[in-house]
Amino acid sequence: MDDAYSVQTTALEAGGEPEALDQLQALKAGDTFLVADGWGDLRGGADGLFHNDTRVLSRLILTVGQARPSRLSSGVSRDNVYFTAHSTNRPLPPIGGRSAPAGVIHIERRRFLWDGRLFERVRMSNHGIEDVLLPLAYEFGADFADIFQVRGTRRDKRGTLHAPTHDGRRVTFAYDGLDGVRRASCLAFSEPPARIGATRAEFMFSLPQGRRLDLYLECGVGACDAPSGERWRCNAVAARLDMRTKRRRGASVRGPRSPRFNAWLDQSRADVALLTTDLPTGPYPYAGTPWFSTPFGRDGIITAWQMLWLDPSLARGVLTYLAGRQATEVSAYRDSQPGKIMHETRGGEMSALHEVPFGLYYGGVDTTCLFVALAGAYARRTGDLDLIRRLWPNLIAATDWMTQYGDSNGDGLIDYARAAETGLSNQGWKDSEDSIFHRDGRFPTGPVALLEVQGYAFAAWQAMADLAMLTGDDRATEWAARAERVRVLVEDRFWMEDEQFYAIALDGEGQACRSIASNAGHLLFSGLPSAARAQAVTRRMLSAEFRSGWGLRTLAKGQARYNPMSYHNGSVWPHDTAMAAAGIARYGERGPVAMLLGEIYSAASHFSMRLPELFCGFERQPGEPPIAYPVACLPQAWAAGSVFLMLQGVLGVKIDAIEGTVDVDTPALPEGIERLTVSNLSVGNAVLDLAFQRIDHHVVAMPRKRGGTVRVRSLR
Repeated sequence: MDDAYSVQTTALEAGGEPEALDQLQALKAGDTFLVADGWGDLRGGADGLFHNDTRVLSRLILTVGQARPSRLSSGVSRDNVYFTAHSTNRPLPPIGGRSAPAGVIHIERRRFLWDGRLFERVRMSNHGIEDVLLPLAYEFGADFADIFQVRGTRRDKRGTLHAPTHDGRRVTFAYDGLDGVRRASCLAFSEPPARIGATRAEFMFSLPQGRRLDLYLECGVGACDAPSGERWRCNAVAARLDMRTKRRRGASVRGPRSPRFNAWLDQSRADVALLTTDLPTGPYPYAGTPWFSTPFGRDGIITAWQMLWLDPSLARGVLTYLAGRQATEVSAYRDSQPGKIMHETRGGEMSALHEVPFGLYYGGVDTTCLFVALAGAYARRTGDLDLIRRLWPNLIAATDWMTQYGDSNGDGLIDYARAAETGLSNQGWKDSEDSIFHRDGRFPTGPVALLEVQGYAFAAWQAMADLAMLTGDDRATEWAARAERVRVLVEDRFWMEDEQFYAIALDGEGQACRSIASNAGHLLFSGLPSAARAQAVTRRMLSAEFRSGWGLRTLAKGQARYNPMSYHNGSVWPHDTAMAAAGIARYGERGPVAMLLGEIYSAASHFSMRLPELFCGFERQPGEPPIAYPVACLPQAWAAGSVFLMLQGVLGVKIDAIEGTVDVDTPALPEGIERLTVSNLSVGNAVLDLAFQRIDHHVVAMPRKRGGTVRVRSLR
C-alpha cells in the first residue's frame, strides 16, 4: 500500500506507545468511516470521523459526572453495522442534596454510519433505588486534518480553521482549505444542552428510578437535521438492509456443524461487505481502515479475485472503475504512463494541492498486469464477453504499456524505478523501502524486475490470448508466444538451482537478488513454474523457514533483514499466505492447502475472527496467541477475502461459464471440518449447490440443486 513504511515508522517513532489499531473500533459506509476507542470516544489520535480523506470530527468524548464512565464491554456487531459500548457511572457528585453511588446507571452508547453521517444514541437507565440527577457532557472538535496529516505527514502551512458556531443544540465547524474548498461539518443533539459552547455541551437529566432516557446526536458534512428517535430508527433500518444486501451477493459457504468456522466465514464476508462501496461503476472493495479506506488498484483486484468464484460482481465493478481511470499521459510525479492502471486515488486537500502524489497515483508496477489477468479470469468465470468487448481498448492499452513502458530496458521483463522522489521506492505489493534486497542486505539499483510481477505478466498474456480466441481477435498466437517468452525468461534468470527456489528480483544490472521470500508463492498462483520447480518451491515454503504455525512468513528465517516484527520482512500477511496456498493448489496439492487454511483459521480465532492486515511472524508456541502488529489495518479487504481463495483451492473448484462446467478436482477439507456447503453458485444461466463431505478419509462433492444447464465433473 502507499508509503507503508512511513506509516510504520511514524507510528512507532512518534514517541512512546502508539494506540494499537486493533484496539480501535471501525465503522464504514460509502466514503465515510469512523475510528473510535473502546468507549466510543474520539481523542484526536489515529481516530476520528472521516469523509473523503478529511477528518470532519476529531474529538468526541462523553463524560458522566465530570468523569469518563466505567466501561463494561464494547464492540462492533457481527454484520459491521453497529458499534455499541456499555458502561456505568462512577460515583456522582451530590446535586441538590442527592447523589448516586457507582454502578447504578447503565449507559449504552450505540451508533452507526449512513449517508455520510454518524448517528448515535445514548440510552441512560437508572437501576438504583432513588431518582437521580445525571450530569452528562460531550467534548467535541473538528480539525479537518487530511488523512496524511493524521498518519504523521507534516505540513508547513494550512488553511483557515474557523471558530465553531452554535445555535442552542447544533454546532457547526468550518475550514477553508488552501485548495480553495470550504469543508464544513455539523454536530447536533436531540435535546437542548443546559450549556453549550464551541467545544463542550453539558446536559442535566432527571432520571427517575427504574426509568430510562435517550439522547440522540448526529454528525456529518454539511448541515444537520434535528436528530430524533424516528430518524435514528429509519436510518438504522436503511443501513442494516444495505449491509444485508452486500453480504448476500453471490454464493455462500457454510459448515453445517462448524459454528466457529462459520463465525469466521460470516465475519470475513461481513468485512468484505463493510469495505465495499457501491460506486457508479459497480461495487468496489476499499483496501482497509483506517489508512486505506479508498480504492486501491492492486488491493481491489486481488480482493475481487479472491471472491471471484463466489461473487463475480466485485470483479466487474473493479475492472470497470479502473478502466475509467487508466492513465493517458506521462507524469513523473504521478508515476504514470499511457495505459497504466492506477495504484490509488485520494480525495483530501493535500492530494488536491499535490503535496502528496496520491490524488491519482500510478506507482504500482504489478497493477496493470493484474488488471488484464483479472479480466481473463472474469470472462472464464462468467462468460460476460460483452464487458470484455467494452473494455477491449483498455486491455489493449494496458498491454501496450507492458511492452512500451513496463519493460524499460527491453529485456522482456516488467520492471520499475520511481520517476520522482515523492513516489514509492518499491512498487510491488511489498512496497516498504527495505523490502527488496540482495542476499547480503544491499538494496538493488533500478530498474528492478520483481519475481511475482513476471508471473502476473505471464498470466496477463495468457489471458489476452484466451480472450482473443473468444472474441475473434487474430492476435491470440502472438500473445500466447509472449506468455511463453516470459515463462522461459523467468525460469532461466530467476531460478537458483543451488537453492531450489526463485530469486525475489533482478536488479538494474540483471543480477539476481537472491533473497528467499514469499513472492515465489505468487509465482505459483500464476501457474508459470514447471511442475518440478513448483514442487521444490512448495516443499521449501512449507518448511520451518516460512511456516510460523499461523501462516507463511513474507521472508524466510535466516535471510538478511529478517525481522518477524517488520512490515514485510518476516511478518505474516493472510492474503500472501492465501496466494501461495492457491498457487500450491494449482499444482494439485490439497493437503498442504488444508493445513495452511487451518493455521490461518487458528490465527483468526485469536483476533475475534477478524484477520488483520498482518501480524508478527514469530513461531507458534503452545497455548499462546499470535502476536499482533500494532499498526495493522483492521479490517482489511484482502485479509478478509483470504479464506475464500483458500477454500477454493482446498476444494479444488474451477468454474468455466464459457464451457458451462464446474470441475471439482480431488477436494479436501481442513482438519476438524467434516462438511461444507456452497449454496447458490451461479454459472451462466445455471444455479447449483455443492455439498462437500468427508467419507472414509476422502472428501466427495455432491451437487444438490440445479437450475439451468451446467456440468459438474469430478476429477481425480
